[in-house]
Amino acid sequence: MLRITAGGDVVIQTSRFGSVNLKPEDILTFAEGLLGFTDLREFVLLDDPNDEIFAWLQSCESPAIAFPVLEPELFTENFKINLTKTDLASLKLQSQEKARFFSIVTIPDDPTLMTANMKAPVVVNVETRIARQCVLQDNGLAIREPIFAKLQQRVVQNPTVAIKNQALGLDVAIRLPQAPNL
Repeated sequence: MLRITAGGDVVIQTSRFGSVNLKPEDILTFAEGLLGFTDLREFVLLDDPNDEIFAWLQSCESPAIAFPVLEPELFTENFKINLTKTDLASLKLQSQEKARFFSIVTIPDDPTLMTANMKAPVVVNVETRIARQCVLQDNGLAIREPIFAKLQQRVVQNPTVAIKNQALGLDVAIRLPQAPNL
């Protein structure tokens, strides 16, 4: 549900955040969509100031589709991956230096059982805003990596800083306005 304003800005409707105003250059383009959502090609990374843990990968085309995401470095030490030549080419990258990596998080009814998909991170080319969910060949990476205890440990180590504020890659996210205190 994407609408262009007279000034050239973009407005998307979301079920989680209501109407969100964007610039056209804020949109991340997934040429192949996401796994299981190949028909959705335009997303935006949203930073909700009321959520201390997650950023959200929000579909611009389907208001109800939004995935909580985190940078893998927030819950995995020494996170290193090697993108294939095909991945680099599809992202229009010469190297991984201008990429940001995000893991899609699954949050069940019992949040202590939350997991992150390490095997298929979302990779964003910071300059071109081209993105791709890359399925990595590393068999040591889990599709459902348990992360609750690791996030909890991070909170204990640095209780005054929100988890996502310890991230490096949220510079590609659009910061939503702070909700008024009621």
